[in-house]
Amino acid sequence: QVQLVESGGGLVQAGASLKLSCAASESTFMVYAMGWFRQAPGKEREFVATINWQLDKIYYADSVKGRFTISRDTSKNTIYLEMNRMRSDDTAVYYCAQSGTYYYPTYSYTDENDYDSWGQGTQVTVSS
Repeated sequence: QVQLVESGGGLVQAGASLKLSCAASESTFMVYAMGWFRQAPGKEREFVATINWQLDKIYYADSVKGRFTISRDTSKNTIYLEMNRMRSDDTAVYYCAQSGTYYYPTYSYTDENDYDSWGQGTQVTVSS
């Protein structure tokens, strides 16, 4: 079972930037997609961003579009989430997730059920 370890969370002020990393314990070269989700207190986990291995399918939640950027470094088995112009409603535990090897056309890869492995999460708090 692959291990995913997120890092980079912390406390920032509104308007600031933060960059999260997620390192996988195994090669992600053949993994179809990796994504970021978040869970705010009292809310269900929600999709944030996803990127596929060919780097040609990148999707964002509307709430973060234009502010967050997902990227992937296959040579380092790592994905990143660069968060800019952060808002108080970005406060959440952020999780990275990894799908399987095969592409399933019925999957949107914006649903947590489309992913097989999860990290433990990293806390991001934005103060207003």
